[in-house]
Amino acid sequence: MKLIIATQNKSKLREIKQILKGVKLPVVSQDDLDRKFYLKENGKTFFENAVKKTLPISKVYKDDLVVGEDSGLEVQYLRGAPGVYSKRYSGKNWTYKKNNQKILKELEGISQKNRKANFHCCLVVFRSGKLIKRIDGRLNGYISKESKGKHGFGYDPIFYLPKYKKTAAQLPSSAKNKISHRAIAFSKLKAHLYKVSRST
Repeated sequence: MKLIIATQNKSKLREIKQILKGVKLPVVSQDDLDRKFYLKENGKTFFENAVKKTLPISKVYKDDLVVGEDSGLEVQYLRGAPGVYSKRYSGKNWTYKKNNQKILKELEGISQKNRKANFHCCLVVFRSGKLIKRIDGRLNGYISKESKGKHGFGYDPIFYLPKYKKTAAQLPSSAKNKISHRAIAFSKLKAHLYKVSRST
């Protein structure tokens, strides 16, 4: 049995593998499989998208555990946007930089106390086409007034963490991977896998 991570995002995969370090199952991505999957992320929630990524692979690789997640930024002032549209928030020709610039523009002139936001990760685990576990992880913070930091990816340069007085992109990966929304969710998965292995 192996653990298949349903993603083609190399940055995400690298982060996930670091978090899952020590798991006894071999961890691979969908790019390592002998069959290609072209999955549409057109769900209305993170959970729907996570299922859409994971279920088709699980129906084919029935003996393996398939893990999928969908995650994004939710800004309180923007009523939860960008949410499931986080990746392509700035449009068809999106880039991480353009996405960040759009958020900063939309919050221009908004006070710090009204810039609350959270990163939300919804993770699902499938086996033989059946959902066996759902896990959610959230990291709370604020949208900064300017982009800072060179680590991480996505919205990390504008996501300010009061506890550290830094943006997520100013933290080294080793530190961010202990506190991120994805770290919270995948750490719970790691604990679940450990329990399963102990009981079998």
